[in-house]
Amino acid sequence: MSSGQPPAPTQGQSTGPAIVGIVGRSGSGKTTLIERLMPELLALGLRVATVKRTATFDIDTPGKDSWRHSRAGADAYAVASAGRIAFVESLGARPEPKLRDIVARFFCGFDLVLCEGYRLEAPETIEVFRRAAGCEQPVCGPGESLAIVTDAPVEHDRRFALDDVGELARFVVTRLLHCASRPCPDTMTRK
Repeated sequence: MSSGQPPAPTQGQSTGPAIVGIVGRSGSGKTTLIERLMPELLALGLRVATVKRTATFDIDTPGKDSWRHSRAGADAYAVASAGRIAFVESLGARPEPKLRDIVARFFCGFDLVLCEGYRLEAPETIEVFRRAAGCEQPVCGPGESLAIVTDAPVEHDRRFALDDVGELARFVVTRLLHCASRPCPDTMTRK
């Protein structure tokens, strides 16, 4: 991939983005890694999306129009401007959607989806493990994560230093985006 561009799918094949979960303990630096990794991936010509799992979700500001639409009973609504769009859907009594369903619904046109969390759902994971953050041991077991980003002498075949995001980005592209097609997320299973 010398051009930095992901290969085009062959005609008639359905492709979906590669999905990588950035995992680690609270305060380990998952969001910081995504912030630092994103420009490197974009510089390689990728179209990258992110998914953040959270225990609480509130996108509306009380009193604003979208909040009023929701309070009036809209099951779903979008807020759009010239530069952005956000879609919000009430799940009601339905369970939280699976990562593969989120990706299939919103991100099939992307090359890569980085998700913060989803350790058990992401087909591949990269763990952030920082002793400086007070972490005692990685959350992933041996062989569970594709790579580890760390400040500690942890044994792993694919170990990256905290500041080695350029090399990590090239590794992700080489490892996950080298094939001409990937199945759509609805058919993906954990490794």
